[in-house]
Amino acid sequence: MTEEPTIFAKSPAKVTLKAGEEYYFCSCGRSADGIYCDGSHKGTSFRPVVYTAKEDGDAWICRCKHSKNLPFCDGSHEKLP
Repeated sequence: MTEEPTIFAKSPAKVTLKAGEEYYFCSCGRSADGIYCDGSHKGTSFRPVVYTAKEDGDAWICRCKHSKNLPFCDGSHEKLP
């Protein structure tokens, strides 16, 4: 049986990324802000999504945790009940 992530919100969050920086994004939906991993996944099968920004700029981060392109929003939240 596969664990399902907790839906933190049915909308993405805008973040500003810096080229070359490594980010650890929440994949479980349990973190305090629903964006960055804070270790709340401990005891589950979830691990943070590690991403190194390719360029400076804004990005829309998935908070429903159902995107097929984590950590980025792909609109999956629009199909959730």
